[in-house]
Amino acid sequence: MKAQVHPTFFEDAQVVCVCGNKFTVGSTKQTIHVELCYKCHPFYTGEQRFVDTASRIQKFQTKQQKAVDYKQVVTKKKEEKKKQQEGPKSLREMLMGLK
Repeated sequence: MKAQVHPTFFEDAQVVCVCGNKFTVGSTKQTIHVELCYKCHPFYTGEQRFVDTASRIQKFQTKQQKAVDYKQVVTKKKEEKKKQQEGPKSLREMLMGLK
């Protein structure tokens, strides 16, 4: 085996969770920062809550709102186009529209 190829292994690597929990494991990194651990994960705690690390729920809701707004704009444009096409077609209809 070649020497100096493998990374250094730390027997007492510290894992730090967002909830404040710390525990020791073996790893090639000295400190590891995680977002969920066995103390705060819903599966282990029995709580039912949303784990939203990248604000995916909010992104989805904004995307849905944009879709609703876009649909309203499109329907408004279609109605305006329809009104323009429904305009008077003959001279008589044009004169009747002036009254």
